[in-house]
Amino acid sequence: MTRKDLLKNIAITGYNVGFGAKRHFATLDIIDKVPGTIGVLSTAIGVFALVFDILSAKWLSALFIVLGHIGTCISIFDHQKEMYDQAGKELTQKFHDLRRLYYSANALEEDDAEGLAALEANWKEIEKKCGSIGISKQILLSGWYAHLKFFGESHIDWVDEELHFKFWKDKIPASLYAWVFLVVACGLGFLIWVSISALEVSA
Repeated sequence: MTRKDLLKNIAITGYNVGFGAKRHFATLDIIDKVPGTIGVLSTAIGVFALVFDILSAKWLSALFIVLGHIGTCISIFDHQKEMYDQAGKELTQKFHDLRRLYYSANALEEDDAEGLAALEANWKEIEKKCGSIGISKQILLSGWYAHLKFFGESHIDWVDEELHFKFWKDKIPASLYAWVFLVVACGLGFLIWVSISALEVSA
């Protein structure tokens, strides 16, 4: 493996490990904050509904019943918060180790075969350890949140030097495009249905 190949591989592992760390923290945030937020909003809406009739609408009540159920489902993960926190911290440490390894490899002389072999072995060891740290089961939408945390909070210049992140291709979750398409399609379908219904009534 050449020094250039090693740098690229360290950066790829750095992206996977760094994003994985942020996804664990994203799942932790969702478990920790979403159920409480839903509870506070539901209570607030219920209180203000006594004053404002518009807040007594059936669709709003149905929405908060659904949100309450979502909060209950998320609460099932509550006992695993420490696991996600610990895994996120360990992966973050490995991310820092990879960054130091990257700069060591970057400073290495092209013909230093012995140094290159040592750094390559170090990279493989870190990659192997990271595989045993991560938790495969993550909460829905944690990937979207992790994108915000990784690209917005992390110092990833060294990863970007090798991978050259593009905004639309890399920084926006691929699944978001599918959801946007689905929402737009449903919205258009609803508008068409309303328009047809209005025409039938007027006829």
